[in-house]
Amino acid sequence: MKDNLGKLLNFLDEDRVLFDSTSLEKLSKDYYWYSPILKDLLDDKTADCIVKPLNEEEIKEILSLAATKKIPVTVRGAGTGNYGQIIPMNGGIIIDTTKMNNIIEINEGSVRVEPGIKLGIVERRLREQHQELCIYPSTYMKATAGGFVCGGSGGIGSITWGNLWDGNVLELRVLTMEDVPRILTVTGTDMMNYIHGYGTTGVVTEIVLRTTKRKDWVQCIASFEDLEESLKFSETLAKDTSIGKRSISTCEWPIPSYFVPLSKVIEQDKHIVLFEVEEVAFITVKEMVKDFSGNITHEIPSTHYRKGISLSDFTWNHTTLWALKANEQMTYLQGSFSLDSYMEQIYKIKKKFGDEFYNHFDWMRSGGELIPQQIPLVRFKTKERLYEMISYCESIGVKIFDPHTILLEKGGWEAHIHSVLQTKKENDPLGLLNPGKIGITDLKVNS
Repeated sequence: MKDNLGKLLNFLDEDRVLFDSTSLEKLSKDYYWYSPILKDLLDDKTADCIVKPLNEEEIKEILSLAATKKIPVTVRGAGTGNYGQIIPMNGGIIIDTTKMNNIIEINEGSVRVEPGIKLGIVERRLREQHQELCIYPSTYMKATAGGFVCGGSGGIGSITWGNLWDGNVLELRVLTMEDVPRILTVTGTDMMNYIHGYGTTGVVTEIVLRTTKRKDWVQCIASFEDLEESLKFSETLAKDTSIGKRSISTCEWPIPSYFVPLSKVIEQDKHIVLFEVEEVAFITVKEMVKDFSGNITHEIPSTHYRKGISLSDFTWNHTTLWALKANEQMTYLQGSFSLDSYMEQIYKIKKKFGDEFYNHFDWMRSGGELIPQQIPLVRFKTKERLYEMISYCESIGVKIFDPHTILLEKGGWEAHIHSVLQTKKENDPLGLLNPGKIGITDLKVNS
């Protein structure tokens, strides 16, 4: 394989084709170690070569060579994912897209970008032009557009705008994995076969993201004596469509104790809600906090938005990161609760698992429906105990998206996996794109 990989030097500069062990180890990994199960599975997996293309034409050359020589290819952005999405199971080539980092075009309501652009840069440029991204991950300062679209789902803004597949990706430009790669322009429902597909169905070279009018956001922490009151406040705020909001995150104590940079504004033994609301609605929201026996313990005015630490740095899976820094035995799950019964579901879980399970909700919409979306922190004991938790949650109606598997169909994508597989077989007939991330091989036949 080394001779075949050396042919990459025929059309790429030497400093953009990496074979050294340090680069291979660093760029073959993401944040898979959030999961002790994935850590054991993936620790020894690395690529044979890293390439850093500058443009689509170079990617076409790489894919053509790889297809001809039957070399596996995996695509990465910044590596901020948590499920081993970009870890190569069979060696081969990793395409690092971070040098393809241009904003191609900004229009009213959309922005066209290359896959390696950091979303923090896109957001800053948009806000300079009185727009902003509809959604982005809590890792937005490092995360790339391509990594988010191909490996993520939702994040900041999802309480209003939903997930990636709720119209927040408008178009993709994709290369197929063939001797002569085809260029595809993908829109509409066809994008479901590429969004959150781990790069198994094609290599994305351009993305059009939906944007919206820039707003002035106030960030706050509200503290509550009672967990139920914190959740009722969160639900009420989430339901009120007259209040512009970008994020609502509810954390059961002791999760707030893990947020070391916020220690001066965190009250002992209090459950908290971190939220971003539009400045014009802030007085209304402050009164709402009082209605649920809470109080505001910290405010960041709109004039300081994205200047220094942001409260979104403690939401979504950033919450898990702070917990892991405090206690390496912690890990997490991902679940969707039922809006009409989530309080009852929470009490059942707490009764059964006690302090093995801490509640952390990031409220969101999916398909327009309000979802109490949870990324709970759990104390890891054994794999068997973890899956006992998962089994129990699902037995009481909580949908778990398993973050401890590399397989798309076992991590929450099972309802759509046959369509993804059909697209993969059309675009990647030899199965060379990120092999090992789809477990099924047979297409479902609809009668």
